[in-house]
Amino acid sequence: MARLRSIKPTAGNRTDWRQLLTEFLAYKKLEDGIGQYTLDDYDRTVNLLFKRFPNAWDSEQALKDAVMEHLAQDIAPPTFNNRLVYLRTFFKYCINEGELSTNPLATMKKRKTEDRAVSVEVDVLNALLTAPNQNTFVGLRDYTLILLTLDTGIRPSEGTKLIPQDFSASLREIYVPAKVAKGRVARTLPISEATTKALRKLISVRAPEWDDNIPIFCSYEGRPLNRHTWGDRVEIYCKKIGTHLRPYDLRHVFALEFLRNGANAFATQRALGHATMEMTRRYVALVNSDLKAEHAKASPVDRLIKSTKAKRNTKV
Repeated sequence: MARLRSIKPTAGNRTDWRQLLTEFLAYKKLEDGIGQYTLDDYDRTVNLLFKRFPNAWDSEQALKDAVMEHLAQDIAPPTFNNRLVYLRTFFKYCINEGELSTNPLATMKKRKTEDRAVSVEVDVLNALLTAPNQNTFVGLRDYTLILLTLDTGIRPSEGTKLIPQDFSASLREIYVPAKVAKGRVARTLPISEATTKALRKLISVRAPEWDDNIPIFCSYEGRPLNRHTWGDRVEIYCKKIGTHLRPYDLRHVFALEFLRNGANAFATQRALGHATMEMTRRYVALVNSDLKAEHAKASPVDRLIKSTKAKRNTKV
C-alpha cells in the first residue's frame, strides 16, 4: 500500500509532482502488476499535463483549472477518456500520499464513444497479407503477425511479447502467459494450419545466437518489437495497398468475423481475453446491427407485401 504523508496544503511544502509520479509508477508496477506499456501511458499522460501547464502544481486551484482546460481540448472521446482515467488515478494516489486534499476529476464522467465497426473486405485483407516481402525476415515477421492477429484476435501488446516456447506446432496453439496478457489471466488460443506453418517458418529463420527469451516477433537484430513500431509497419503496408487500418483493427476484424461465422459470445470472450462480457457485447451488438441491415434489404415478408400491394394497385 502507498504510505500516507501528512496533508501539505501549501505549495512550498508539497512534494514535487515528478517525484510523486516516479513513486506512483513504481507502486502500480509492484502492487497492481501492470505492464510496461500501461506504465508508459501513465507517464506520458501526466507529463503532458504539466508540460502544457508548468504551474499547475502550485496550488490545488491551479491544478483544477489546468486539468479542466487540458480536458476541454478538441480531442476524440477515446483520448479524453484515457486522459481522464490516467490522471484521476494519479491524483487519487496523491490524495493517499497526503499531497492533495481533493481529486479535481473525482466526478468527471467519461465521454460516450461510438462502437467502431471495422468491416474489411476479403480482397483488402488478402492485399494486406501479400504486402510484406516474405523473402526477408522483417517481411515474414510482419506477415505472420498479421495472420496471427486475424486468426486469434490477440492484442498487439500480447503478440509482440510471445516467445518460441509459447507456440506449439503439434497442438496448433499459442499460449498467452499471464504476465503478457492484458488482464493478467493466461489463455490458450487455437490457430489455423496456415498460421502454424507461418510461425514455424519464422522461428526456423531466427539467428542461431538468439536465446529463447528473444520474442518471436522481434527486429532483425533481435530487439523487442513495440506497439508503436508495429503500428508504423502496418501503416506502411496500408499506404501501399491504398487503405487505412490500425493493428488493433485486425483484432476487431477477428471478433466480428468470428461471431458472424457462428462462434458464440462466450467463446469470443475467451479468445479476446475480456475479463467481462461488456466489451464482447459490443461486438455482438455490431453483428446484430449487420443482421438488421441485411434483413431490411432481404426480408421475404417485405418483398411479399410489396408484391401484393403492386398487384392491388394494378387491378385498381
